Amino acid sequence: MKTSGKQTSISNDVALTKNDEMLVLVFQGGGALGSYQGGAFEAMEKRGARPDWVAGISIGAINAALVAGNAPGERSRALRAFWDEVSSTITFGPPLPGVFLRSAFNEASAASSALYGIPGFFKPRFPPTYLLRDGSPGDVGYYDTAPLKATLERLVDFDRLNRGEMRVSLGAVNVETGNFRYFDTEDTRIGPEHVMASGALPPGFPPIEIDGAWYWDGGLVSNTPLQYLLERDHHHDMCIFQVDLFSARGPLPQTIFDIAEREKDIRFSSRTRLNTDMMKEERKLKRALHRLLGKLPPELASDPDAATLIGASCDASVTIIHLINRRRAASSESKDYEFSRHSVEERWRDGFADAEATLVDSRFVHRKMPPHSVEILDLTKD
Repeated sequence: MKTSGKQTSISNDVALTKNDEMLVLVFQGGGALGSYQGGAFEAMEKRGARPDWVAGISIGAINAALVAGNAPGERSRALRAFWDEVSSTITFGPPLPGVFLRSAFNEASAASSALYGIPGFFKPRFPPTYLLRDGSPGDVGYYDTAPLKATLERLVDFDRLNRGEMRVSLGAVNVETGNFRYFDTEDTRIGPEHVMASGALPPGFPPIEIDGAWYWDGGLVSNTPLQYLLERDHHHDMCIFQVDLFSARGPLPQTIFDIAEREKDIRFSSRTRLNTDMMKEERKLKRALHRLLGKLPPELASDPDAATLIGASCDASVTIIHLINRRRAASSESKDYEFSRHSVEERWRDGFADAEATLVDSRFVHRKMPPHSVEILDLTKD
């Protein structure tokens, strides 16, 4: 690591990071699919992981707040409590095995979510928004997210979240300007409203007002916070676990019903692989610039242009561990609002299994610090 200043450390017997790397979690948005992130984090916490920085968008912001707003050893329990509550309406599974019956069960569960809402998360607005001619912006959504505010206040210690033990960054978009914004504990005290703003996906959820401005779900602009992290920190070596809920890669649609799911996967995966490849090349150039500046003669090293270039250079190593929730045979376009207990637990197990397999994989255990820029490890893609 080229610059000291790591906020917290990992237990000495846990090999999640090398040397003095920061441990960073990046949580993509994806509604009901977010239990995959809970399972992945549980596997990491069992190995003593204490993140230095967590960033999230939409459901990823909720999971990030649950992690940062609880004490070490209690974080997985808080995640489990949230996911148990939001999946409490339908606690039974499909009556018989088979893809057809499972697909029918999933669709019925998703329809129930849309009609009746989700405990501790959202409920249908009454009277409906379309009957209000002169409502405030906070009324413009099919659902009322007041239950989510109460849940966050109960399960998240916002004093702890803002204490600085772990940096937290949550993405949202200004409704009026269209500008993307991150609420970051480096410069903002985060409360329930910031978490809710990050997950206010229209037209279902109304925008959230913060300091006189109204915000929608950050996934409208980008569903993956990775770029923000790498733009904000050029100096620390980092091991980043990027936990994605939509896979950019997927099968060619075979029926008209497959199209909506494939379109949603492409849209909300937010070009993850393209972005990481671009960032890899950018970091490679920044490190080359850093080495070149070190070769300047003394009379040029103090030149104002050299000072500008030094600020743009980078000598830090980044390893990105990619965990991706991949499509199951019975999934469909409604998978991100299908909150049955059966599906939530299934995704949790998938996240746990993928993280566990990655953490014991020799390619992760024996990895080296990237010598030139960024290394990307996706060890469960097969």
